[in-house]
Amino acid sequence: MLPRGGGCAAADAMPVTDAAEAFVRAGTRSAPVPFVPELRLHIADEALGLWSQMQRALVRGEAPLPFWAFPWAGGQALARYLLDHPEVVRGRTALDVGAGSGLVAIAAARAGAARVTANDIDVHARAAIGLNAALNTVSLDLEAGDLLDSDDGESMVLLVGDLCYEAPLATRVLGLLQRAHDRGATVLLGDLGRPHLPRAHLEAVASYDVPVIAGLEDAAVKRTTVWRVR
Repeated sequence: MLPRGGGCAAADAMPVTDAAEAFVRAGTRSAPVPFVPELRLHIADEALGLWSQMQRALVRGEAPLPFWAFPWAGGQALARYLLDHPEVVRGRTALDVGAGSGLVAIAAARAGAARVTANDIDVHARAAIGLNAALNTVSLDLEAGDLLDSDDGESMVLLVGDLCYEAPLATRVLGLLQRAHDRGATVLLGDLGRPHLPRAHLEAVASYDVPVIAGLEDAAVKRTTVWRVR
C-alpha cells in the first residue's frame, strides 16, 4: 500500500509490533488465494468492518484502508505469472514495492528468487507480510518507507501490483518502473487496467481472468494483465 495522492507524509517506519500482528490475526483468517491456490494468506471477510476497527483504535487521524487484508487482482495475476515462469526470478534478487499482503513477494520466493524484499509503508501490512510469509514457509526481508521516488536499489527484478489506482500515484509508479528498467532490471506490473494505468509506456506479457474477493471490484472475475515497460 502507498499513500493516497502519491505523497510521502503518511509513510510509517514503525517496527512491526506484537499488537500489529495480533490485529492482523484477529481480523483475518487463513485461506487459499483464489487464483493462486498453492499459496495462502490471512484474508479478511470484508473491508469496511476491518477499516472501522482500525479507525476506532486511532487517537487521531484517519486509518489507511486495509489493502493488506486481501489478494487484489493485479497481485494475483503477477503471482500466478511468477509461479508459472520461475525463470524470471530464479536465483535473482527481487523487490516487491507497495507489497500489501506480500502475495507477489511470496510467489517470487516460492519461485526460487535468491532474496526477496517486500516493501510497504503500513505497519499492519508489514505485520501481515511477516505472518503470510511464515504461513507459506518462505523467508522475506521487510522494508518500510515510500520507495517510489528512489531507483529501487540494486534488485534484479522489480515487482509492482495494483498501485495505479490514482493519477499522481500512477505517475510516480511509472517513474520507478522506468528508472529500474533503464538500469537493466526486469520490471513487471500487475494491473487490471485501471483508468490511470500508463498503458502508453507498457506492453502486455500475459493476461488472465482473475477471480476477486466479493465487494472489492465491480465484477466477480476481472481480466488482469502482467505488464512490462516498453
